[in-house]
Amino acid sequence: MKKHKVTQVRHLTDSTFVIRFERNGMEFQTGQFVLLGTKGAVDRREYSIYSGENDDYLEVLVREVDGGKVSSKLKKLKAGDWVDVDGPFGFFKFDPHSFQVQQFLFIATGTGISPFHGFVKTHPQLNYKMVHGVRKTEEAYDHTDFNKERVTLCASGEKGGDFHGRVTEYLKTETIDENTNCFLCGNSEMIYEVFDILSEKGIPTSNIYTEVYF
Repeated sequence: MKKHKVTQVRHLTDSTFVIRFERNGMEFQTGQFVLLGTKGAVDRREYSIYSGENDDYLEVLVREVDGGKVSSKLKKLKAGDWVDVDGPFGFFKFDPHSFQVQQFLFIATGTGISPFHGFVKTHPQLNYKMVHGVRKTEEAYDHTDFNKERVTLCASGEKGGDFHGRVTEYLKTETIDENTNCFLCGNSEMIYEVFDILSEKGIPTSNIYTEVYF
């Protein structure tokens, strides 16, 4: 467990924010997560690393949970405060050079976009498409960091995105090359449904990688 100084807290919506803190020499592979908590607190939570491998800082994307012991405290942080960080951990690691076919589909709901933000920051020349499911269009977290021609925003709660409806509804209408490497990150219900949809479209299970957010 190391202490890292907060350098910036950037609020994206009323409940969602990005914490940037000193890297402190931490090495990680994009797709991994850290255990994060306020200085000296007992409770910690897992957050995917939002920044790229080559950035000189670390970032995490946090959504405040009603009654959350950690997220509500993290929301009050400001530059100069300290956080306790442990890690990195996890097996949702991403190295595009390890894939024979350089063709990737990222599917996320809500803050499940976090590891994919790290993927693209680390590998900006990546051949990818991303489908991001949210309730409201304001939850298109930092979509400007992605190639807009490669991103589809599915908004289920209002019009204004690229598709009005859930991620699963959108994917059912799409043709997906069976050689595509598919990465799924979000709530478990979405993961299960999308896994079945991709399988029905001929994507082998060996080409589907998942990270469940609770």
